[in-house]
Amino acid sequence: MRYVVDFLYLIFMLLYTPMLLWRMAVQGKWRGGWAHRFGAVPRRQGAGPCIWIHAVSVGEANATVTLAARLREALPGCTLAFSATTDTGFARLAKLYPDDLRFHYPLDFSLAVSRAFRRIRPAMIVLMELEVWPNLLGLARRAGIPVVVANGRLSDHSFRWYRRFRPVLRPMFRRLSAACVQDQAYADRFVAMGTPTDRVTVTASVKYDTAEVADRVAGADALSGVLGLDASHRLLVAGSTGPGEETILLDVYRRLGGSHGNLRLAIIPRKPERFDEVAALIAKAGFGCLRRSEHADGSPGPSPLAGDTVVLGDTMGELRKFYALSAIAFVGRSLVPMGGSDVMEAAALGLPVLTGPHADNFVEPVRRLSSGGGLIVVPDGDALGQAVAELLADEPRRKRMATAAREAVVQAKGATDRTVAVIRRLMES
Repeated sequence: MRYVVDFLYLIFMLLYTPMLLWRMAVQGKWRGGWAHRFGAVPRRQGAGPCIWIHAVSVGEANATVTLAARLREALPGCTLAFSATTDTGFARLAKLYPDDLRFHYPLDFSLAVSRAFRRIRPAMIVLMELEVWPNLLGLARRAGIPVVVANGRLSDHSFRWYRRFRPVLRPMFRRLSAACVQDQAYADRFVAMGTPTDRVTVTASVKYDTAEVADRVAGADALSGVLGLDASHRLLVAGSTGPGEETILLDVYRRLGGSHGNLRLAIIPRKPERFDEVAALIAKAGFGCLRRSEHADGSPGPSPLAGDTVVLGDTMGELRKFYALSAIAFVGRSLVPMGGSDVMEAAALGLPVLTGPHADNFVEPVRRLSSGGGLIVVPDGDALGQAVAELLADEPRRKRMATAAREAVVQAKGATDRTVAVIRRLMES
């Protein structure tokens, strides 16, 4: 069967190659790690057991932090190896785990996967959220390597697509040794796709555990000085935005500016390759653009930040700093159908959180936060503007939302320990 899969992959690769070359040349993606992708990953030293943890991109990489720490505590004789699919995910792993084995995820050709297995010699594979592939699952089963999904989710869109090919995909889901999923709806979908019921555990999202509850964030004060913010300003931070959202946000800001003169806007796009594009959108909308990358900590910034200037967060790893300075947080990729972004990070910092209706990848945390009164789902730009205006005019309500958002995160913590318990049980057996 794996040779049939390899043949289908080969046909797809031939058809996709022109697009791949274009993305490499124009977008700068997929340029590195090709030896790893064909299985020539670094050889693991030592003879002890190893758990291979795979994260697709930056979000999944961030979700591994508490899981990796708890695994080291629970299984002290076990080493960890990490992989990512995207270049940005791999770069994030390099920052998180500089002393651990890291590599780009091999393509699902049987020879590439087998070669990676020989070099890593994993005792277990942990896949963050989903990322199941037929050859990986099949070869792991033959080698006696258990495969676990951690922080598992299967969105409405993915589930509808998967069900069309259920007869083909069912054996793959059946081979999972365990699926630790975020809520009961996801559990039901994994079972419907073929995972045995006794292998599915509802753990909640491990991102509740990685969401650091804090009143202050290191570096936020320095950032505030660079941006020219003062005590009178109320900063609306739009984090992890996607294509189509920035125009909506700029229009909302323009309409609110007259009635809320102390409002300021900061936009932090999700993907770094869009930084220049968003800067151009800000200029086209008639605003000045203050790019964070052009103002290092300690350098003189505007004093104060003018209302006709929009801040562009065009650096990596500073979203928490921006959130820590905000009065209201909007979590992006949600006004447009892109699946949403992590709402827990902003909630843990004690902020009133707004998000759009297209948060399919974060259904459980959106439901938990909104039911507790810490989050508002806005259907469109008009509703977003109205919600921001009402919150700016009602400080007690902002404080109630902020308290409720943080409390919802605190109460939901513990998913990592439940996931580690499942992994430890499989390792010991």
